Formats: sequence, C-alpha cells, structure tokens
Amino acid sequence: MEAIVRVLWSILLIPIGVYLGFTALLLVFQSSFVYFPERELELTPAAIGLSHEEVRFESADGLKLHGWFVQAENPRGTILYCHGNAGNISHRMESIRIFYGLQMNTFIFDYRGYGQSEGKPSEVGTYRDVEAAWLYLVNSRKLSTEEIVVFGQSLGGPIAAWSAKNNTPRALIIESSFTSIPDVGADVYPFFPIRWISRFKYQTMKYIRQADCPILVVHSVEDELISFKHGKKLFEAAAEPKEFLEIRGGHNDGFFVSGETYIRGLNSFLSKYFRGGD
Repeated sequence: MEAIVRVLWSILLIPIGVYLGFTALLLVFQSSFVYFPERELELTPAAIGLSHEEVRFESADGLKLHGWFVQAENPRGTILYCHGNAGNISHRMESIRIFYGLQMNTFIFDYRGYGQSEGKPSEVGTYRDVEAAWLYLVNSRKLSTEEIVVFGQSLGGPIAAWSAKNNTPRALIIESSFTSIPDVGADVYPFFPIRWISRFKYQTMKYIRQADCPILVVHSVEDELISFKHGKKLFEAAAEPKEFLEIRGGHNDGFFVSGETYIRGLNSFLSKYFRGGD
C-alpha cells in the first residue's frame, strides 16, 4: 500500500512541479512577455514619399530619446503616436501614411530601449517617455494642447491614456488595447495566478476614466491577441464625449484590413474637433 501511495505522490508531483516551474518563469521573465523591442530602423518616412524631421529629446531621468516629426500639408492638428510593444517606429509606416492623408502631423517616437532611444523599457519609463514627447511638442514646437491628439495602439493604449489624464489633449484615440496587463495575462493564462504575480499594471481602464477629453476607442471583433471585450470595457469606462469604432482584421493589421471603414471612422471623429478633412 505504501508503495502505491509513493507512486501516486510521484505522479502527482510531476504536474505540480511543471505548474510551479512555469509560474516561476512568468514571475522572473515578465519583461520578456511585455516588451519586444528592435533596435534597427528598417525604413524612414522617405520610403513612402514623406519628408520628416529627426527629433532628439530627453526624458526626465536623462535618457536620450528618438522620434520623427512628419509634417502634413495644411495640417489641422498633430498626432502624438504611442506604438505597440514590438519593433520600433520604422514598422509604423502605414499609420503615418494614414495620418498624413487625414491632414494630421505625426510625432512618432520610440520608448527607451526601442530603435535609437537609449535605455531599457519599463512601465514607469514608458510614462516618462511619453511625457517627454508631450513636453517636446508643447515647449519646443510651441503647440497648443488643443492641437494635439494622443493616439495609443495596443501597449501604447495605456501609455497614451496616462498622458491624456495628465495633460488634457484635444482628444484621445485608443486602438486595439486592453483594460490592464493583469487582465490580459488572466485571459492568456487562466490557470495561473497572473493577477498576483504581475509586476506590470498598465491600467488603461483606470487612466481612461480620468481622461478629460473626447475619446475614440477602436477595436476589431476579430482581434486574436486582445479580446474585443477589452475595447468595449474601455469604451464603457470612458466619459462622454466618446465614440466606438468597430473594425475587422487581426490585432496588428485590423486598421489595414478595414481600409476605408477605418479611415472614415478616424476622419469622422477628428472632424468634430478639428477644421477641414476630406
């Protein structure tokens, strides 16, 4: 009997060990699950026929950051673009093209550890980076806050929402984002104690509630990485005036797959707060 018990215990300890081992990996290597930076810039806006200005600016903790300012013809405003967790600014050419077509300047920058920006990414660090980008537009380019739309895609969503709650831009656009990192983790790993062990918060829903500006939430019903329910919850949490734009396609290509539906939706929202627009 004792031999049987020992065998049963040894069998039971295998899945327990695997579970604890994977939980430990999630705890220790969290940063690797959140950030996927690339250093090399593969393209510049010149590749899509647009001129741009190289921008070097500094974070509050002394890191040198890099971005591009793309000037539109007869611009009606400026988009401060916070990109997602993978790649760098050189992988966002289609978004820059769309914003240019909407007569919006684009200031797109890399977080610390991405592209030509110094340092290593962290949650607090990305907030410092977007604040430095905001201050560049307001102090160096002398833009009014009424001229700026903060736009966040995926991981850029909480970063943009954080900026909006602290700075009150003309508008905030959140695309393909999530309510919080622990919520996403619980979706992906429902049998692991993600909410207890997550060091990253990125509380988009908390920040969007505190943003005092018009808000557009964009999300695809076919998003395979961030469930559509996240977009709906963000929309519900936002105060009026607010709009929701439902698109099609995957997490990274929904804006492209949706084509004119996406572009018309952005233009309709922007036209309520800026002059012009075709």
